[in-house]
Amino acid sequence: MRCLFLTALPALSLLNCPAASAAPSVERGEYLVTGPAACGNCHTATGRDGPDLSRLLGGGLVVDSPAFRAYAPNITPAARIGGWSDAELAKAIREGVRPDGTLIGPPMPFAVYRGLSDDDLLSIVAYLRTVPEVEGQQPESVYNIPLPPAYGPPVETVTHPVEGVSIEYGAYLAGPVSHCVECHSAPGPQGAMIETHPFAGGFQFEGPWGLAVATNLTPHPEDGLADHSDAELKAMITQGIRPNGERMMPPMPYDYFAKMTDQDVDAVILYLRSLQPLPSPE
Repeated sequence: MRCLFLTALPALSLLNCPAASAAPSVERGEYLVTGPAACGNCHTATGRDGPDLSRLLGGGLVVDSPAFRAYAPNITPAARIGGWSDAELAKAIREGVRPDGTLIGPPMPFAVYRGLSDDDLLSIVAYLRTVPEVEGQQPESVYNIPLPPAYGPPVETVTHPVEGVSIEYGAYLAGPVSHCVECHSAPGPQGAMIETHPFAGGFQFEGPWGLAVATNLTPHPEDGLADHSDAELKAMITQGIRPNGERMMPPMPYDYFAKMTDQDVDAVILYLRSLQPLPSPE
């Protein structure tokens, strides 16, 4: 890991080059972006036959709702992020603030991205600098709702959690990294009710696949995952296959989650087992 990433990120000044060299890397960034973070699930165009890998991260998903019409932008070096410094790109990813001070709107899950560790943020930035350039830009997103001044105070530094099969690391993967909590929390008038109904499911996603409803991921005995074995949960997460053999629908990024290490999947499952059992919304 080159020290230039640290000197370019003054907000991460608590890190020094020798300590950082052991953790942040292009390889870690590639694992996150193409694996558990599943950035291409939104930022790569997808058709009937799946994602267009010739335009990897060149922009894709369009989310239409009464509140906004949002376009997932091109995030390859050919896009405008190619002219941003590492510090500016890091701030845009973790805090949703562009270099000109404007806010990036939903559905980017900044409520949880604020918890990305400094090490992982540096790795993601480093990897995005290396992906092949894809020409073309998405239209500007249109919001019919006011965006807040910010998603919170500036993030100074976030310590990387101890990796392993633990509830704590599983919480980090299911939250800041994979943002499972954003899609799988119960829907409310202001969006996902992460604080009061986390992982209770219920969000509806319409697309070429039809209508998909986010699963209740809590250990609720009737509505949740209590009756599923760890092996069954692994197959659901990484293959999109239910215990009865039924194929699950997008937009769950199974192809990306299939790249997760066994350790990381085990940590996520351990964390989900620890959640408060909540019924699915009516």
